[in-house]
Amino acid sequence: MSATGPVTAFAPGGVGNVGPGLDILGLAVAGAGDAVRAEWTAERGIRVRDPGHPSLPRDPGRHTSALAARAVLEAAGERLAGGRGIALSVSKGLPLSGGQGGSAASAVAGAVAANALLGMPLDQAALLHACLVAEETVAGRHLDNIAASLLGGIVLVRCMHPPELVPLPVPDELVVVLVRPEQQMRTADGRAVLPRQLPLEVALHQAAQVGALVAALAASDYELLGRAIDDRIAEPARAGLLPGFAAAKAAALAAGALGSSISGSGPTAFALARGHAAAERVATAMVASYASSGLPSAARVAPVDRLGARLIERGGALE
Repeated sequence: MSATGPVTAFAPGGVGNVGPGLDILGLAVAGAGDAVRAEWTAERGIRVRDPGHPSLPRDPGRHTSALAARAVLEAAGERLAGGRGIALSVSKGLPLSGGQGGSAASAVAGAVAANALLGMPLDQAALLHACLVAEETVAGRHLDNIAASLLGGIVLVRCMHPPELVPLPVPDELVVVLVRPEQQMRTADGRAVLPRQLPLEVALHQAAQVGALVAALAASDYELLGRAIDDRIAEPARAGLLPGFAAAKAAALAAGALGSSISGSGPTAFALARGHAAAERVATAMVASYASSGLPSAARVAPVDRLGARLIERGGALE
């Protein structure tokens, strides 16, 4: 069975790493995300009608939405017979190279939309693999942003081979602050500065923080959660590439944030707060800090997105 009309899928952005969980922790943030509209076309293959931004490629071999859609077709055994193809139109709600999971969200929305157009032949595990194929092509082989965007909530990647995801509890009062200065940071550049070897004490400390973070979420222990946002691998390596970040983090903590670090590869900084009022104070302090460094910035305060990817439009019944 397949859908006769166009379908549109939405996938939220989020926070990769969530502090100490380099490549293994992802958090979906409510509000902004990417949407992909998929529809049948008389032209064979996959086309990108609208890439979502002038800087993004129309080449289906380079856009994550199309790469994921193609992987869905291959997994479903769909050969696009009869001279038909799929056209994709992307609406970007997430910044480019902003550290908010934009490439992952496009991949997830593209996969979910293509799967719906085909009549939902793939399960969640197969969709995850299709998204990973796309993300690996443009940003490296990691699942943290993909997992959170697809499933929603806060997700631990226990294993990559084979993938095993562990959804984690989300405390009721947890609110996320995202502050993006007017900078860009390509994921490839952020990964290039990561250390290849670590002292044993750093590795042990990092593992302890991930364990503490998981325990804090399970117990709704906000203070422990904040103390666990202590990244001694990626943050020290990337902070020097992000002017204003160190001061903004200090401002966030002084304003009452539970914890703060770099979102993904940056340049977005994130902070966690207990309650919306506290989060607003933190956001104001971080924006002011970046301004004092001569950097305009934009802040967003939102809860964790608990839904993940979903269809937001279905233009025709399945046949």
